[in-house]
Amino acid sequence: MTIVLAAYLLLQTLDHTTAPIAPTTSAPVKLEGNTEGLVYLPERNAQDDVEFALSDAKASGKAVVIIMGANWCHDSTGLAGRLNTTRFVDMMRDRYQIVYIDVGTPQIGKGRNLDIAKRLGFKNVKNTPLVMLVSADGVLLNSKKDAASWRNAASRSEEDIFRYFAEFKPTAK
Repeated sequence: MTIVLAAYLLLQTLDHTTAPIAPTTSAPVKLEGNTEGLVYLPERNAQDDVEFALSDAKASGKAVVIIMGANWCHDSTGLAGRLNTTRFVDMMRDRYQIVYIDVGTPQIGKGRNLDIAKRLGFKNVKNTPLVMLVSADGVLLNSKKDAASWRNAASRSEEDIFRYFAEFKPTAK
C-alpha cells in the first residue's frame, strides 16, 4: 500500500468517526501521483462523488469522467495510474472532473454501485474499467461501445490514451 493511499485511508477513518450525522457531499478522491492506480475505494459514497463532480462540472464548464473499476483489475489500476501522472493531470485538469467508482466484482454477481452505470443507460457492467464521459447535465457523451472498450486499458499506449482525452469529441446522438 502506498504512503499516499495509507494516509488517505487514515484520514477517511478519522473523518468517519468525527463526521456530523447529517449526510454531506464530499469531493471525489484525488490522489495525484498515485501511479499504482489504487483509487477504487469501496468505502466511498459513489453517488455523492458523482453528484459532486456533476455540480462542479456545471460551475466550471468541464465534463465528467466516471471510471468504474476495481483495484483487483490491472486495466482499471493501469488506467488510473496513467491518469494520475503529471502529464495527464496537467492536461485533464482544465477539461474534466474524474470520479473513480469501485464496482466490486460484478462478473461474479458481487457488484457495487452498478446503479450509476444503469443511470447512464448500461444494463450491466461486464468489463472493467467502464469509462463514461458525461456532460454536466448527466448525459453520456461517448458511446456505450466506446465506454466498454477500455477493458484493455493497460495494453493501450500512453500516447493513445492521452490523445483520446485531449481530443475527445462527444458522440453525435
